[in-house]
Parts: sequence; structure tokens; C-alpha cells
Amino acid sequence: MATKQLRTPLIPVTELEQGEFCRTDKDLGARPLVEEMGANVQWQPIPQEYTSLDAQALDERIGIARKKLGSRLVILGHHYQREEVIKYADLQGDSFKLSRYAASLGDAEFIIFCGVHFMAETADILSSDDQRVILPNITAGCSMADMAPTDDVLDCWDDLAGLLGAEALTPITYMNSTADIKALCGRNGGIVCTSSNAGLVMEWAFARRDKVLFLPDEHLGRNTALALGVDPQRIVVWNPWKAMGGLSPEQIEAAKVILWRGHCAVHTRFRVHQIDAARERFPNVNVIVHPECTHEVVAAADLNGSTERIIEAVNGGAPDSVWAVGTEISLVHRLQLNNPDKTIFCLDPVVCPCSTMYRIHPAYVAWVLEELVAGNVVNQVAVDPVTKASAKLSLQRMLDVTAERTAAVARD
Repeated sequence: MATKQLRTPLIPVTELEQGEFCRTDKDLGARPLVEEMGANVQWQPIPQEYTSLDAQALDERIGIARKKLGSRLVILGHHYQREEVIKYADLQGDSFKLSRYAASLGDAEFIIFCGVHFMAETADILSSDDQRVILPNITAGCSMADMAPTDDVLDCWDDLAGLLGAEALTPITYMNSTADIKALCGRNGGIVCTSSNAGLVMEWAFARRDKVLFLPDEHLGRNTALALGVDPQRIVVWNPWKAMGGLSPEQIEAAKVILWRGHCAVHTRFRVHQIDAARERFPNVNVIVHPECTHEVVAAADLNGSTERIIEAVNGGAPDSVWAVGTEISLVHRLQLNNPDKTIFCLDPVVCPCSTMYRIHPAYVAWVLEELVAGNVVNQVAVDPVTKASAKLSLQRMLDVTAERTAAVARD
């Protein structure tokens, strides 16, 4: 096996920026963009006329532009978007719901994706060739996706295939990954998953091959594997900063699940002591967390699930019930607004919105819409045809597996 030159370890800039919007006053209301640009993160420059506009002025201009574009436009909004942005979405959802919706769009010429870069890539992969996907702020990336650079993942796959044989393991990538990583999975019999269908997808993978390489979130991968009954001793973590992932050939050969070393900067803020504090304050509290949290947190919670599952559980809770929620604060605030008959709070007392989602400010939405009205497409996210074809294979496998399960449940 050839010895590869290890690259210098780099922490993604998006990871370093995560704490820039943290605050304790719980006020996440949008301010003029020029004020928010004081946060020390990467911002995409836009014409100055937009940066000083207040929420009302932006709302009026967005409304006029949307009316002019009519049915040529559809706006998708992820649940973690701030209130001042999500209100414009024709559909709100998690990554799985929005990916399915993107695949069904036939008429819209322009798809504005209020989310982060990998989501816009996925929409471009699943939409038709004559549709254009636009990300309002091109610097809205994802620290987790950035933790799995293409070259590092390719090296990992080559090392594992060289040791085990490519037919010995199935690559699974979480939706929170680049098109390149989805394409690698597509070329090698692999598949994409989301937090809502990770268990189903991993079962599908085990039915075909003995081992799984799970990218790029080690916590979702571990929580999913353990829920399926995989022996913890057969779950290992691949560290891309070390030769052969820091693992011996014997460890790799004995492993059932090989986890990429990556995480969500938002969900790894939650701790067991926060759950303990919530239970002390409210003995009857229901604790629900996202499976991107560490296993210790998931094990200490009452429930865990995707953003759609969290919304379903809280919205369906009894009046006067109490909920401590371990997920992104914008969603928690929306749950509070929509459920005034319940006590709902975030497990983390420090308010830390996702620093990349939070970069989709109404000013950027107004800018890209008015450019479309003027005949200019800005911030188009376009995946090259070769990568798109391979990535679509892995995404379509996910959609097919989910559709098959849905049909089976309906028959029963």
C-alpha cells in the first residue's frame, strides 16, 4: 500500500466562526445588515444600498420582487433559518423534506435556497437542468461539511479499499456533505442519509455489505449504529489527520462501522449537565435532542430525532407540557411561538444560532430577488455534470429506499 503524504491539519474557518453570534440576551431579531456585519465572520459583499435597510423596507422590496417573478420562483427555507427569512419560504423543512421537494419541482425557473451551500448543491443535483438554484449569501457554508475535504475522503476510501477491497464496505454520507462526497458514494455503491432516515439507510447498507464508512458526522453515525444494535467495540473513528486514520489494520478489519471524525458545532454544545439542570428545574420535563448530539447526551434525553421529528413531538405534546430542546435556537424559538400553551426552552442557556445559517439575512434575499427581476442571476450554485451524475445516484438510492419503506408500511 502506497504511503501518502499527510496534509497539514486545518480547522475549518466555519468552525472557528461558530461562536460569533452567541449571546445571552436571547434577542435574535434581524438588525440592518451593516450592523450584523460587525460579527467577525466571512460576509459576502453586496451593494451598499441593501446593507442599511431596516426589516420593513426589506420586506416591502422582497414582496414587490416576488410578485414580479411570480410562478417562475420558489423559495425553500430550512428550519434553522431566522424568523425574518423563513417567513418567505414556500416550503419549510429539514434537509430530507426539502431535497424531496426540490426533486419534484418542475415549473419554477429559479429556486432560492435559504439554507447553506450543501443544501443548494443538493437542490441543483435533484432539480432539472433548466432550473437555477441560488444561495442568497454564498459564504453560508457548513462547518461539518468542511470537515470532510474531498482529497482527505478520497485518501480514506483508497486506504480502506486497498486494505479491505472496495466491495467490503458501503460508504454512507450524511446530507451535510459536499457534492464531491455524495458523488464518491454514488460511484461506489453508496448512499446519502438524513437524520430522519439514517437508521433505514444503515440497515440497507448492512444488507449488502458487512461494513459501513459513515461520513462526515461521527455522532449521528455512532447513535444510529448503536440504535441498530452494533457492538460499540466494532465502531471506530477515522482521524483524517493521521496515517490510516490512526487505526491499525486489525482494528479496521474488526470494525463494523468506520466513522469519519466530524461533528456539528451547534449540537455538540449540548451537555448532560444541561439535561440534569433542566430536570432539576422542571421534574416533569420532556428532553428531546437531535441525533447530531454526542451519544452521552442522546442517551440522557427522553427522545431524539430529526428536526421534523422534534417539531412533530413538541407540537403534538399535551397542553402545559414542558420541553427542553437540544437543537438550533432559531427552531426552538419558532416552537415557542407556535406553542404558547407549552413551556419550551433550549437546553443551552447561551443562545448560539448556527453561524452559517444565520448569514442568510433578508438583505441578501432582497438583493438576489431584485437581480433576478433585472435579468441577472447571482450566486447560482451549479454542480458540474460529472459530479452531479454520480451524486444523484447516491441521492436517488436514498429516495428509493425511503419510498420503498413508506410503501411497505402503507401495505401493512
